[in-house]
Amino acid sequence: MAIKRRIDPAEGSRALARWSEADAEEAAKLPRPLIALAVRYALEELASRAEGNSVEVRVPPFGVTQCIPGPRHTRGTPPNVIELPAQLWLALATGKMDWETALATGKVTASGLRADLSAELPLV
Repeated sequence: MAIKRRIDPAEGSRALARWSEADAEEAAKLPRPLIALAVRYALEELASRAEGNSVEVRVPPFGVTQCIPGPRHTRGTPPNVIELPAQLWLALATGKMDWETALATGKVTASGLRADLSAELPLV
């Protein structure tokens, strides 16, 4: 079952590319709506490539998605949760950083046996 996209793939792809082309200093100064669009698009892309409901990926305050095949979660806090800041999520999604390096920053909270996105990233 394909996910229902809320973001036009062309718009989302452009926002993600704009973020990816920026150096770290420029990326930190990009407009908040562009960052939000890039984050949400990348979350949708992850959900479409790794369909499932066993892992919840949170990028506050911009978005959340469920992905990775496995047992479905329906109530309360899921057993497998990944939470990280937007800039780090975009670095992972674009391949500017790998999963192990992201974990080493201490800015990624990953709990549960399935809370590992290394096989799904980068998205572009």
